[in-house]
Amino acid sequence: MFVDLRTYTMVPGRLNAYLELYEREGLPIQQRHLGNLLGYFVTETGELNQVVHLWGYASAADRDARRSAMEKDPDWIAYRRKSAEAGNVQHQSNKLLRPTRFSPI
Repeated sequence: MFVDLRTYTMVPGRLNAYLELYEREGLPIQQRHLGNLLGYFVTETGELNQVVHLWGYASAADRDARRSAMEKDPDWIAYRRKSAEAGNVQHQSNKLLRPTRFSPI
């Protein structure tokens, strides 16, 4: 399994607005395309106003295929436009993690 670790830093004061829009509109689309949500978190200490989410994939190629299909989905395109217009996200980063042979996942 490969894990896509994504960290989004929100504009201060916009975290709840992001989460409400995402849960209502973005999450159902991503679950339909990406499937394996491992976790969705908000930071309590350290750098605040962050959302960290982890998605599991069979391989890097599986990730690429699933994300490519999602990027073509008109529902996802509309959600991304709405999310961008809301101006909640200040910065995004992601890492594709490959497990070690002794990793439990």
